[in-house]
Amino acid sequence: MWHKTWFLPLFLAGCAATSVSAPPSGMAVQPATLAGYHWVLASATDRNGTRIDALFARPEQPLQIDFSDGRVAVGNACNRIGGTYSIAAGKLRVENLASTLMACADPKLAALDSAISRQLRGNPTISLDTQVGAPRLILLAGNGDRTEFTGKPTAATRYGGPGAREFLEVAAQTVPCNHPLMPGKQCLRVREVHYDANGLKAGVPGEWQILGQDIEGYTHAPGVRNVLRVDRYTIAHPPADAPAQAYVLDMVVESEIVKPPR
Repeated sequence: MWHKTWFLPLFLAGCAATSVSAPPSGMAVQPATLAGYHWVLASATDRNGTRIDALFARPEQPLQIDFSDGRVAVGNACNRIGGTYSIAAGKLRVENLASTLMACADPKLAALDSAISRQLRGNPTISLDTQVGAPRLILLAGNGDRTEFTGKPTAATRYGGPGAREFLEVAAQTVPCNHPLMPGKQCLRVREVHYDANGLKAGVPGEWQILGQDIEGYTHAPGVRNVLRVDRYTIAHPPADAPAQAYVLDMVVESEIVKPPR
């Protein structure tokens, strides 16, 4: 007995992230800088300094904005929201903003989509503050609304370059593996799979192997087989006995609940 979930093939195509360093404050905001970070909502106030509560409907999962190749994407809202963007004369211009059509039972989550869309559609002034700590992205709307986002470096920024895109099939059950500091450790069993330009599986999968490290961003559920789209990064100077590469989850492409045979 099993249950499968399939995701649209169009998600199989991905864009490589860009490795950048934040510029000094006061300089024009560059697309490469925006692409080097995940921008996590830190604060939002109206012209009177009152918090815009609608933007904090999910405090445990704050809104996140990502920029890449002329597109902007919003995560941790009710729906996935995205559009095209450009920067001119210090203003952020977002066009063709659209979202998926998933209905959220919680009215606050539904209102969250509208709230962040309004902030992006208003051609806000955009600036960066890099004076202290992590960079901050500041959007100032014409009505006085001010939203600030903290920059969290992307994997490409942290590892010094774009990763190699791979698809890994993860077996439903983990297996015991040797680890000098973690007796009884369980590891993932993985094999590489391939897709053609139409998003269909192609060729022969690779051999099953034990992966003696974690996949960043992925939490395995026992009994669930997944196909993951991951980026593999080379670690320039790994510590002794540490892996020389890192795997970072981009998305789950396919998921199947596998029940053990009786």
